[in-house]
Amino acid sequence: MEMLPFMSMTGKEQLKKQIPKFVRVMMDELTARLSERMASPLPGLVAQLKMASNLRAKAAASFNMDVKNAKVGAVLIALYPDNGVIRTVLMKRPDYDGTHSGQISFPGGKVEEQDADIIQTALREAEEEVNIKPDEVRVIGQLTQLYIPPSNFLVYPVLGILSKPPLLIPDQHEVESIHVPELSYLLRDDIIDETEILLSTGYKLRTPSFKVDGHIVWGATAMIISELKDIVSSIDIKY
Repeated sequence: MEMLPFMSMTGKEQLKKQIPKFVRVMMDELTARLSERMASPLPGLVAQLKMASNLRAKAAASFNMDVKNAKVGAVLIALYPDNGVIRTVLMKRPDYDGTHSGQISFPGGKVEEQDADIIQTALREAEEEVNIKPDEVRVIGQLTQLYIPPSNFLVYPVLGILSKPPLLIPDQHEVESIHVPELSYLLRDDIIDETEILLSTGYKLRTPSFKVDGHIVWGATAMIISELKDIVSSIDIKY
């Protein structure tokens, strides 16, 4: 029998060989369904406000926020497979003298001069903060931008798919801890509660929230997840 010559595999071919077939099928289907859904109009502010405080909801309904002088930033919503379930990556910021001290968020930050676009900002920040490598992420779209009045930030959530769990390493200065909840957990209605938050200004705010690993998720991150929840719930897929 004639022997075939040895052929080296590309990086992608090697990765495909390493990933179980059922995982590839699951992530390919998720990617296809989400890509199709992201091409249609997004749930937008209506979905975001489900997890906003009454104060924020009333403000959004009564006037258009002037964002022309806002700082611009991006966050990465990274979805990846892990033992048959899909997870995402959240992080807890350290305590400091600032607006978002100690809060749970997606990896992300402000646009820098070297960033070509919003997507590059999200990918760069995710690598810097939690070690998600840009070449491991397949970006499939952006959720609705969200203005954060206390910090004057206009945030663009970027949605990306990874084919395998990333090697997560927290930045020692910007990240206190990393949390990887199952996507199915974030989509549940029964985790939502109302919490009184003491703001850095001393004001007490009652707002919808939920917990991840015992940490309260509220504000902009909860609002972004609320829109993600509506999107994922509409595509009829097991996750």
